Amino acid sequence: MKICIFWHRRDLRVHDNAGLAAALASGLPVLPLFIYDKDILDHLPEKADARLTFIFDEVEKLAKETEAAGGTFLARYGTPLAVLEQLVKDFEVAAVHTNEDYEPYATKRDAAVGELLQKHGADFYLYKDQVIFAKEEIMTKSGTVPKVFGAYLKAYTAKLTDELLLPYGSQGDFKRENLHHVSAAKAGERPTLESMGFEPKEQYFPPVQLPAESIVRHYHQTRNTPADEHGTTRESLNLRFGTLSVREVLRQAKALNQKLLAEIIWRDFFMMLLWHFPNTATESYDPKMRHIDYRNNEDEFRAWCEGRTGYPLVDAGMRELNETGYLPNRVRMTVAGFLTKHLFIDWRWGERYFADKLLDYDMANNVGNWQWMAGTGAISAPWFRVYSPESQLEKVDPEMKYVKRWVPEVGTSKYPAPIVEHKFGRERAVEAIRAARIAAS
Repeated sequence: MKICIFWHRRDLRVHDNAGLAAALASGLPVLPLFIYDKDILDHLPEKADARLTFIFDEVEKLAKETEAAGGTFLARYGTPLAVLEQLVKDFEVAAVHTNEDYEPYATKRDAAVGELLQKHGADFYLYKDQVIFAKEEIMTKSGTVPKVFGAYLKAYTAKLTDELLLPYGSQGDFKRENLHHVSAAKAGERPTLESMGFEPKEQYFPPVQLPAESIVRHYHQTRNTPADEHGTTRESLNLRFGTLSVREVLRQAKALNQKLLAEIIWRDFFMMLLWHFPNTATESYDPKMRHIDYRNNEDEFRAWCEGRTGYPLVDAGMRELNETGYLPNRVRMTVAGFLTKHLFIDWRWGERYFADKLLDYDMANNVGNWQWMAGTGAISAPWFRVYSPESQLEKVDPEMKYVKRWVPEVGTSKYPAPIVEHKFGRERAVEAIRAARIAAS
């Protein structure tokens, strides 16, 4: 019997899933699949990884949902090319359906997968699912890539119709007559964390549901108040792994809070930029900023990582990140600005640290925001702008509630003196960057 495979990746859900809906409507029995990708997992720094724990739990939920609907769910551990080559030998695969991913590794992987499947006589279909507009769907009037968010936002919202936010019918079509069922022996056992060389990590994960309406309605008032644990939507983890769809998240934001809507659109914007400029994953977009002689002091970097800089908001943020895998947006900006300007350490060091620690790590958004703060990106804060961590503290945590939660020793003899004086650090960075830009001209 000819079948089609639906390959889950950044879309760990059955409902409102563009690629899954297309597979279910293809007329062929659908065999859902998830691949624990060795090319990615082999680079995880710890064997107890909270993100992998979250993925594993969600994959197991998908497997149970598939079985309850009368189908079989496959999970494999290996490289995508090796796994898919074996599957086209084990089954009569007519096509593989999946949703697009715009990161550099993903685009190269999918090109190789397409070639592999073509050799075996199988089609490969990709669908837009994790964003509303991708690649070249929003361009300037002159046909160039938009590098000003205000103009991008205006064009985006002008094109954003209610029809684009309607859910796909994957949930309703997810039933026995559209799914493929095979014996347990042929399906094989699903990998466990332990069989892949990992172990579960206990961590708080935001619930897989839309945030309360009250949180969304007041988002513009509470988003920059890190002491308020309900001040933000905490949707980023579910958007990253697709346990919620971007369409349902945007429908709610569009109806209730325009500021939240704009913040989510930043996500599409950074994905578009990374797709056009994949080299920015590892190098500064601005050529004049590629040869800066950063200090890269390892002791000071370690103090930043551990929350021992003597700047309360910076230290509170880094300690929260280390313990929970989460960091409020305004605090992310503060710690990133401090590392790249006050300590004058290469933005890539911070980007890699966040990549290891953030539950919601997304390359496009992480790279985009780090380059924004460092002044090196396609869109960025001016390179000579240096935020004062003290003034940021006064704005977002004037009563020190957030700081005292994470840095209880602040104000005592146990708390270290500032690692660098603000004015000195600011002037050192600005002068060094100015000299590098002049030399590159």
